[in-house]
Amino acid sequence: MSGTIFWRILATVLVVAFALMSSFPYQDTPFEDFIKEQVDQDKEAFEKILSEAEKGVQKGQFQSLFLAINGIAKRDKIDLSKFFPEISLTDVKNLEKRNSILMDELLRRSQGKIKQGLDLKGGVAFTLAVGDNDQEDGVMEEERLSKAIDILRGRIDSLGLTEPIIRARGDQMIEVQLPGLSTRDNPDVAKQLRKPAKLEFSEVYRRSQDPIDPSKKPPLGQKLVFQEQELTDGTIIEIPLYVSRIPLATGDIIADAFPYPNEYGGYEISLQFTDAGSKIFAEITKNLANKGTPNNPSRLAVILDGKLYSAPTVSQEIRGGGASITGQFSQREAIELSSVLNNPLNVELSVEEMYEVGATLAEDAKNSSINAALMAAIVVAVFMIAYYGVSGLVSVISILINLLIVVGILANIGATWTLPSVAALVLTVGMAVDANILIFERIREELRLGKKPLTSLLGGYEKAFSTIVDANVTTLITAMILMGLGQGPVKGFGITLAVGICSSMFCALVLSRFLLEFIISKGITTRILGWKGWSNPSVDFLNFRKPAFILSWVVVLVGIITFTNRIENIFGIDFKGGEELTISFEERIPSQSIETVSAEQSLGEVLVNYQTDLSTSREILKIQTELGKGQSVFASVAEEFKDSSLTLEGVSIIGSAVSDEITRNAFWSVLAALLGILLYVAFRFELGYGIGAIVATIHDVLMSIGIYVLLGGQFSAPMLAAVLMILGYSINDTIVVFDRIREELDLNPGSNLKKIINLAISCTLSRSILTSITTFSASIILYFFGAGVINDFALIFTIGIITGTFSSIFIASPIFYWWHRGNRSSVEADSLQPRSYEWEKSNQT
Repeated sequence: MSGTIFWRILATVLVVAFALMSSFPYQDTPFEDFIKEQVDQDKEAFEKILSEAEKGVQKGQFQSLFLAINGIAKRDKIDLSKFFPEISLTDVKNLEKRNSILMDELLRRSQGKIKQGLDLKGGVAFTLAVGDNDQEDGVMEEERLSKAIDILRGRIDSLGLTEPIIRARGDQMIEVQLPGLSTRDNPDVAKQLRKPAKLEFSEVYRRSQDPIDPSKKPPLGQKLVFQEQELTDGTIIEIPLYVSRIPLATGDIIADAFPYPNEYGGYEISLQFTDAGSKIFAEITKNLANKGTPNNPSRLAVILDGKLYSAPTVSQEIRGGGASITGQFSQREAIELSSVLNNPLNVELSVEEMYEVGATLAEDAKNSSINAALMAAIVVAVFMIAYYGVSGLVSVISILINLLIVVGILANIGATWTLPSVAALVLTVGMAVDANILIFERIREELRLGKKPLTSLLGGYEKAFSTIVDANVTTLITAMILMGLGQGPVKGFGITLAVGICSSMFCALVLSRFLLEFIISKGITTRILGWKGWSNPSVDFLNFRKPAFILSWVVVLVGIITFTNRIENIFGIDFKGGEELTISFEERIPSQSIETVSAEQSLGEVLVNYQTDLSTSREILKIQTELGKGQSVFASVAEEFKDSSLTLEGVSIIGSAVSDEITRNAFWSVLAALLGILLYVAFRFELGYGIGAIVATIHDVLMSIGIYVLLGGQFSAPMLAAVLMILGYSINDTIVVFDRIREELDLNPGSNLKKIINLAISCTLSRSILTSITTFSASIILYFFGAGVINDFALIFTIGIITGTFSSIFIASPIFYWWHRGNRSSVEADSLQPRSYEWEKSNQT
């Protein structure tokens, strides 16, 4: 075995091992079972606590075993850490704090690494009521509600990749749905979200040594606060202090807050001031320093939501950009506190309802879609093996490992799997298949020249390398911009796509290569490509450029006109909001059955979900309908399913799940991605290539949306991901053709530009057709055998596959040709990299 193969094997083993470890455990383990397995010391004593906790849950004294154990330990002052010595908490002296951190860690470890979103698994939901706010009397109710929703979204987004649903419900209510959580074990899940985060910097009075009597009224202009101080034995005492009633500064001077570990193993919150805030803070500390004396220095209180966190002494003016909030914070507490400081609320929020929600993608629809996805994967695998033989088998192994790596990395960073994430994974698989096909077709070209298998393999990889890198980098640019600028499903799509691209390149260029090199070098087979394939046709594609160009843009124009005329009906409940029916029932009705009734009677879009009210433990049916159609939907469903004894308990108006800000950010993200692609392609190739790539990509997105609308499609939240998929697929297909044009320009210095373009398209045609066949087959299977939103998703992607293949030939290449007016010398003159040909090098030597 050569050293090169050995290092590739080693790299693959390490990456796969990392992915496996990151993904484990794959599923949640019931906390009741998990905690029993984790006890290391004094198991008999813990069994007694566990038995008492289980009885408490059965009697209704506690909502869950997690809360029961916590409650018993707090009541009897039991140190739970002695039962779990593996989790070292010796640095946490306070007993309650230590138990809280321990139980939170055990709960976290019991949860699977592969987290599913609301559409796939469900989660916890609560309704928040927006209270009055005297500070904003002139602000409209709708504006205050919208502002509160934006702040909540900012807080949740900063806590991780959860992809929540946050929307208005009526005039003064906000509904928040968070995936993968349970109020049984997280009863305070809404607490951090609704904190006002009112930060104050106040002067500390009573610098004398006289003790403060908390029962007495504070002096005029002062108020009483308490500073917690932890003693060496872990006991926490409260020290009373008088501070100025009117703060010297508020949270307005803060630009950013973030957690960081301190030297004692805990966490603090670093505060970065605004430019104006730095000057204000410098003036405050200067005045305090001048008031104080060496024996009695001034102190500045840092107060958040009425709680004093620290009161450091001030002996000199403090210039610079920030300060810090100290305290006994765990990492999670520090992250949550930083989140609320960065998104302070100016309105009071109170929890009105809390309930568990089921998966928004119906169970029957999810199962049929999973089966369809498996069927599609089998079809692609069979095709690759049948057509490419041993190499096809290698590609299937590579793609499976690719998926494992992507899942492992996303589990490691705590990402949540939603339908948009699955969409990005589908695109990742498509690009992985494409990379392998591209390599295999280049190897086939080398074999046709009479070269030996190993030489052909090395030559094929060498020639395909730059194309694969360019195609993936342009898509990676798109993914990075979507990550940076996007929100919600757009950001989730970008993250999954970025991880998938890097993994695909590794598997195609490292894993597949070492497997094929090993097979050939060991003489296992000499026929690595199965069928001989077909010869590249000699077609003058550019002769058809004008009719094809005109026809395609006519279709785009018709689609835009149709889109404009139907704009009121194109966007679904996710974008426009609607009505939500709360229905009680005696017998459950399958979600798909309700959707079928609505479709048969033309009642518009409906979204069906079952929820469990935590105050009554009663399951209720929620049906979301288009505005004004709630009563009609209920009447039809109640008539169709009389045995279920449906009762309408209430109707409320709900806002959009996809906010205007998310839609706006998605739009600007796509524009920024197109600009990034233009700059990269212009730098790597030449400006004409960049213009062709951008025009083709815009054409594909517009045509796909137009045809989808012409076919009667409606846009829901997952359709954002479908459009982004088309963006990624289109640019990938175009770059493959452009890279071959650039290569043929080098190899054929005497040919004119038209011949070069036709030759490049012909040479890449087999790859384009084969990639389209595999992705098209998978997409069609999802469309016919999937269910629910998966059908719409598959339909628009199927359209995108066809338009992407078409545009790389009849849009991108002709645009490039017209940009240079058919003049080859114009291409070479505009290139950033001067060309040198093999015959020139030989003459020089």
